[in-house]
Amino acid sequence: MVIRLAEELIVYEKAYQLAKKSFILTKRFPRDVAFALTSQIRRSSRSIHLNLREAWAKRRYPAHFSGKLTDCDGEANETDTSLDFAKGCGYLTIKEHTELTNLCGEVGRMLGPMLRNPRPFLISD
Repeated sequence: MVIRLAEELIVYEKAYQLAKKSFILTKRFPRDVAFALTSQIRRSSRSIHLNLREAWAKRRYPAHFSGKLTDCDGEANETDTSLDFAKGCGYLTIKEHTELTNLCGEVGRMLGPMLRNPRPFLISD
């Protein structure tokens, strides 16, 4: 099967699910953490799949493609860390935290092989 769009990648779908679930769950966070934590989780989780789209658009340039994938991985780790903090502050249940951090882990495990061997995803002339 030839993948034509970033949206066809399983990692993209997982990243999208993570961003959507993060957005929904952070709606109930206290207002006093709206900027510091709520927007941070929302921004970093959305950044994963947004950077995947950018990486996909740059498949003609191996260094740019890999750089954007590295950004995705960094954002996934940032999201994971912020989710730990949210759980520690009592804003997420253990079940919610586990679900979101499992998605972060899945995304990271899918990005790893893409970073180690980007060639199958690149556009060759």
